Parts: sequence; C-alpha cells; structure tokens
Amino acid sequence: MTRIACAQIDPTIGALADNVELSTGAVADAVAQGADVVVLPELATSGYMFADADEARSVALRPTDPAFDAWRSAAGDAVVIGGFCELGDDGLLYNSAVALDRDGVIATYRKTHLWDREKLIFSRGAELPAVLKTRHGAIAVMVCYDLEFGEVTRQVAVDGAELIAAPVNWPLFPRPEGERPGEVITAMSTARLNRVVVAVCDRAGVERGQPWTQGSVIVDPDGWVVAEAGPGPGLAIADVDLSATHDKTLTEYVDLLSDRRLDLY
Repeated sequence: MTRIACAQIDPTIGALADNVELSTGAVADAVAQGADVVVLPELATSGYMFADADEARSVALRPTDPAFDAWRSAAGDAVVIGGFCELGDDGLLYNSAVALDRDGVIATYRKTHLWDREKLIFSRGAELPAVLKTRHGAIAVMVCYDLEFGEVTRQVAVDGAELIAAPVNWPLFPRPEGERPGEVITAMSTARLNRVVVAVCDRAGVERGQPWTQGSVIVDPDGWVVAEAGPGPGLAIADVDLSATHDKTLTEYVDLLSDRRLDLY
C-alpha cells in the first residue's frame, strides 16, 4: 500500500518565505503520519491571484532555487509534488509543479492548459506530463485545468501512470445543495475511466476576494473518493493499492484500454 497525503493549505499572495515555511510544515506533518507521496496546492509558494505579470515575476522561482531545499529536508522517504511560479531560462513565466524527494528534483512540469486570466501572466507549457518512475510508484504530474482534458489524462494512463497527482486552485462555483464540486466529479470520472488513482490538492481560504472550493480529494481506481480534506486547512490522507491500477478490466469482456477503437479515433 502507498500512503498519499494532500496538504490543503492557505498560502498568502506574494509572501514567498512565509509560504515556503507553511508548505514545509505541511509536508513534515504528512510525513510524520507516514505519507509516501505528499501533494501541495497549485502555486503553493506564491499565491494565485496576481495583479499582473510583474507581481508574479517578483515571487518566481527556478526549480533549482534553494527554497525547495526546505521541502527536500522535510520529505524523508516521501515524494513531494507542489506548485510554484516558475521563471524559465527563456525569461518567461510558467505555472509549474515540481516533483522532488530528499535527493533532489525528479522533474518539473509546466501547466499546458491555462485557465482564464492565467493567460495574461503565464506561458503555456510545451510538453505533456511524463510518467515519473519514483520509489513510490509511477506518477504523472499535472496542474488544475489540465485535468479537464481527457486527451491528457488518458495518455498518461496508456503510458503506465498509476497515480495522477495534481496541485490545483479551484475557484468556488455555485452547485446544487448536496452535490460534490464539479471538479471533484471530473477527478472521480478520470480515475474510473482509466483505473488510476487521482490525488488532487486544492487550497483553503479566500485570496483577494476569491474563495476556493477547498476540494482536496484522493480517488481510488474505481472512481470513489477515499479521503478528503474538507473545509479549511488540513490533510486528505489515504492508503491506496497502486498495483490495482495495472488491471484495466471491469468484467471478463471489458478492458478500458484494449476496448478503445484506435481504428476510428
């Protein structure tokens, strides 16, 4: 079994040092509870509601920045995945996520599908998520709006992902009483359609008037939520069997991958 934790925290816009301290504490808390994989929110080091690109640039990091040493020092034996505002070597800004462990950075992913006003600040990533072979399984990292595109989630499943880990900042949208957030339903559907585990880490609080959904969830390969953080800062934590994702069959005659009609699409 693999223990996954989503650390739903409340970063402060522009407060880089405070956010690194806050997120590092959340990683340490999750590791103390036995987490093998820890997921942090989108733009965890910077906050989200930037006024403009100049403000974003003031808190942008490179994947090699010493700020990430704090996450590494708290990681123990875990893999940590968290969002940050990246300054690329090309001088452009990216909404990115880093995957690292105590030995260093495993990979950096740049969000390929930008949401709303993000398009005014960030450049789109040019590469789809890779499937990372880590000590705790085959992990595909994507960021928030990427989850809405089945072309992306299906591809990583075909490529052997056992876990999709997604830092997100989900703006709160109205929904009928008693219903789950639409984004959580998408995560559940993604897991069920591909028989993968999905771990989504949202954020808490209100930032510059924007309330967040606070919808962090861990979804098993059958598409059911097995842990959620609930309102406010906190952990969603669950033990999942990643090996169960290797079997894509639902019945004797149903296989989610081999039943695809690649001759038609």
